[in-house]
Amino acid sequence: MSISPERPIYSPFFSVMGATSAMVFSSMGAAYGTAKSGVGIAAMAIMKPELIMKSVVPVVMAGILAIYGVVVAVLIANTINKEGTTMAKDLTNMGAGLSVGLSAMAAGFAIGIVGDAGVRGTAQQPKLFVGMVLMLIFAEVLGLYGLITALVMMYA
Repeated sequence: MSISPERPIYSPFFSVMGATSAMVFSSMGAAYGTAKSGVGIAAMAIMKPELIMKSVVPVVMAGILAIYGVVVAVLIANTINKEGTTMAKDLTNMGAGLSVGLSAMAAGFAIGIVGDAGVRGTAQQPKLFVGMVLMLIFAEVLGLYGLITALVMMYA
């Protein structure tokens, strides 16, 4: 790594914080979504244990959010020590990490709340399952929007 007027010595810090933000915030969203949905699944399983496998959908969808953060964190980490990187690129990397991380965290909160209420409701009224899955898809897409935005920021 070379120090230049275009890239001061403290500049890589911003890329590192972008990778960290992507990983930490997306994992927080995935963990919250998994935990909150898991509580609903446990409560539902007492009444209808045969629906446990059908009710794992929110947990899987929450786990995907962490993958979005890993992808962006790895892509950012691969650019940190490249020659020709400028401070502007490091700041863009930080913005990309925050974009995917915070949107995945928001999506995880939505998935957790919808998943908890949805699996409990599905135990009482099976017709609710399709509606729950649709709401989960729209919640998941919030994280995907953050991933797309991060990738566009990094490669535009």
